[in-house]
Amino acid sequence: MFCSRCGAQIGPDARVCPQCGQAQTPVFTNAPVWTAPVGVKRRQALDFRGMANGDGGSGQFRAGVAHFVLVNSVASIVTQGPLQTGFHLHCMKRLFNRRSDIGDLFKGFDFFLPAFVASLLIGIFVFAGTLLCIIPGLVVASMYKFTYLFILDKRMDFWPAMQASHEVVKNDYFGFTIFLIVMALINILGALCCIVGLLVTIPVSVAAITIAYQEIVGFDQRTVDSL
Repeated sequence: MFCSRCGAQIGPDARVCPQCGQAQTPVFTNAPVWTAPVGVKRRQALDFRGMANGDGGSGQFRAGVAHFVLVNSVASIVTQGPLQTGFHLHCMKRLFNRRSDIGDLFKGFDFFLPAFVASLLIGIFVFAGTLLCIIPGLVVASMYKFTYLFILDKRMDFWPAMQASHEVVKNDYFGFTIFLIVMALINILGALCCIVGLLVTIPVSVAAITIAYQEIVGFDQRTVDSL
């Protein structure tokens, strides 16, 4: 594999060229299913330190939410997955005290194909589950809520990322479903506050998922180094 900027030979898993520092195009893998650690409990998932860390109050993030709503109103099926991936990237940078800006929210389009297909499949599965008395739809939605983080962090393709997310959640379906319901209720409250409240509640929700992923799965050091 060679650097896209300087042409230097680099390793197949390299994310940044050691010669010129150019970020490399993500290479997605159909790696074996990621195995979750034993004993994952909902107490780990129900972590809303994103509020304490200020993610909900980030001016850049609030602006990103506004852009998210605007773009999705035009082409929601196409943009939802990549934009959610970009939201998680922004949260990662804040977690690791790296420089962040509103442009981070659109870098999820670097992962467009796996994020788009994952979003499409998750939407279909959740819709099918919702038809079965709603509760199965909530469980399915909770199963796949870490999918975009696996795509972003582990450079997985859409299906391995969905499987990996399920591996985490299946340790405690009830706890993770409650986690999802709590976030949904928070966003409903935000919507009731003349919609403007969503500019705070959506960042809090995304931050909570990102922090839960960090504590349960842990970010790949190569991903952190490339931020």
